[in-house]
Amino acid sequence: MPLALNLIYLAALVVFAPYLVYRWASTGRYREGWAEKLRGEAPLRIGNRPCLWFHAVSVGEVLLLRPLIEEMSRRRPSWEIVISTTTSTGLAVARRTFPDLVTFYAPLDFSWATHRAVGRIRPTVLALVELELWPNLIRAAKREGAKVAIINARLSSRSFRGYRRLRRPLRSTLLRIDAVAAQDAEYAGRFVELGIPEDRVRVTGSVKFDGLESDRNNTKTRALRTLLGLSPSDLVFVAGSTMEGEESAVLAAYAAARRQHPSLRLVLVPRHAERFDRVAEWLERSGHSFVRRSRLDGSTPPSTLGSLPPVILIDTIGELGAVWGLADVAFVGGSLLPGRGGQNMMEPAAFGASVMFGPHTANFRETVEQLLRHEAARRVADAQDLTRSLLADLEDPEAAASRGAAGRTLVLSQHGAAGRTLAELDRLVDPTPSGRAA
Repeated sequence: MPLALNLIYLAALVVFAPYLVYRWASTGRYREGWAEKLRGEAPLRIGNRPCLWFHAVSVGEVLLLRPLIEEMSRRRPSWEIVISTTTSTGLAVARRTFPDLVTFYAPLDFSWATHRAVGRIRPTVLALVELELWPNLIRAAKREGAKVAIINARLSSRSFRGYRRLRRPLRSTLLRIDAVAAQDAEYAGRFVELGIPEDRVRVTGSVKFDGLESDRNNTKTRALRTLLGLSPSDLVFVAGSTMEGEESAVLAAYAAARRQHPSLRLVLVPRHAERFDRVAEWLERSGHSFVRRSRLDGSTPPSTLGSLPPVILIDTIGELGAVWGLADVAFVGGSLLPGRGGQNMMEPAAFGASVMFGPHTANFRETVEQLLRHEAARRVADAQDLTRSLLADLEDPEAAASRGAAGRTLVLSQHGAAGRTLAELDRLVDPTPSGRAA
């Protein structure tokens, strides 16, 4: 099996080599980490403390580790935690987010690379985040005596169809997995149908919900509300993570709605910092009165805050999470036009805003399905539909509030997933009742 896999991987590298070289030359991607990945040059771990190895593919998976690592450090302070990623951006984020932990490139799934990496890390538990069925890595970890788990596990219908066709050759790999902590019952059922024994699969919820702020009265949001001069009587429409072409649709919807609802305020948050000046220039040409967040330093007299322009451009970094807490109605950008695949719509949902997004949300397919299934969001087809939906929410605030409450309930129902996930990892290393309660 390892030899056959090595040959398959080598053949795939040869086939995709022209594409990889093109991407390397044109974008700079795939330039880093090849030696470490190919040779399995993981850091040599010193000492014999128990070790939890998290493997997170890229940025999204790395960031959702925060509540898990915080809880793990509290539960088992004597354990060492290491993180591997596949991408250079993922590794950069891991090093920035967890500067005190060992972080490194995961080995490519060649038998020699995985054997060397596992031998240098010597994990007690290998926790694969979401879905990373690498047969040689799993086999090497088990040979080293480690337990293997898939955490925050998800298996989309498309991935399930693909893995089901490979169920027979993957059987030995699936049976080596000691635990699956699945995001929901549907995913759990798919893992069982693939062949993982049912008693090894648990529904623990999605860890990504644990880090979401849901209190509108949090310090950052409260400070922003004062700074931006928003009064309790204002209706606030937040358009966040907007991309090129979406601001015009948002502004048209806002202008149409404000004619009927003069207390409506627009808070516009472009996705990329390099577009802040261009969006400001465009707003100026459009004739709308607006203010840039960067021009408000907190020294504005409170008596004049109410006279701030009705459109606010957030041209600072790192404030969108708090800005969502201002929204009565929220539009999540990167979704109205093709190319981006959407942005995280659970952030405004956590605050109970009435959430809208466009049709292009491929990167958040499962999240969108959850929200729509719980009637906790609205999908708009185009710019005209965005205007109609905003007007509908403002004309029927009870329906909008009900949609927002459903979103917030969905998020809160998932809280605690980090603790439930770590309880499953506890069960692997200490199957006694006291271990499960650790």
